[in-house]
Amino acid sequence: MELDSAFTGTTLREYVTQVSWRDIMSYAAAIGDNNARYFDDERKEGIIAHPMNCVAITWPISGRIWEYIEADNFPHEIIATQVHYTEYLEFHRPVLPGDELTIRGRISAILPHRAGTHVNIRFDAIDAKGGPVFTEVMGAMMRGVSCRNGASGVEGMPVIPEQETGTPGWESKIYIDPLLPHVYDGCTDIVFPIHTSPKFARQVGLPGIILQGTATLALAVRELVNREASGDPERLKRLYCRFTGMVMPGTDITVEQTGKRENEKSADIFFQVMNCDDRKAISNGYAEIAK
Repeated sequence: MELDSAFTGTTLREYVTQVSWRDIMSYAAAIGDNNARYFDDERKEGIIAHPMNCVAITWPISGRIWEYIEADNFPHEIIATQVHYTEYLEFHRPVLPGDELTIRGRISAILPHRAGTHVNIRFDAIDAKGGPVFTEVMGAMMRGVSCRNGASGVEGMPVIPEQETGTPGWESKIYIDPLLPHVYDGCTDIVFPIHTSPKFARQVGLPGIILQGTATLALAVRELVNREASGDPERLKRLYCRFTGMVMPGTDITVEQTGKRENEKSADIFFQVMNCDDRKAISNGYAEIAK
């Protein structure tokens, strides 16, 4: 199988959704983040969505991407080979209850990779007044798929600061309850059977169900916001990572801050998540925290 990089720039059909207060609370509850900003609707400012809630908003597109690609000749058979490889989020303002969001998407880059072909899909969330809310660039690895005509769209890829060698900072060990993949599935509607069906997971070669990658990242974000942003999720401006390993329910993960660089208006925070086998479940983690 192969994918022509000429598909870079292909647009996706627009998707419109409305975010409710229940959606916001359910996402935060799914990953055990009891920050009052997500739950206390008696606050004068009201509640806001967890930063990672954005992936639940775009999932109806990501989960059925073949229905949204506006190219009749796109080779849909390669979609079955994809795994979630990278995640980039840029937050223009918090998602609020009652927001009506239009998601505009396009294939923003296609690149050859030793494991197959790396495809980036960019989503821009726009509110009812036309203002930007968040930008997501979801990277998929098409395993075993060759890239025809070389890399395309590299110039538009997110630019992430390189980590300087430094002294590692804090670490946080988190137990992954065996029910967490089911709770995350039910509360977020991010549904894929490798996370909830042992039978299906083993049929595709996994040792059992695995925790959703975005759930692992959301747990890391919980720690980053609490430890680096004084519990204020609005200070998180950008987020990036690579998904590089599995997290098994019933085991521990360790979120590690591996470096920090202070800037005039923000701080660059570098992190990783280790699984129970001391392998990186999340690599090259980066968060920009405003001061």
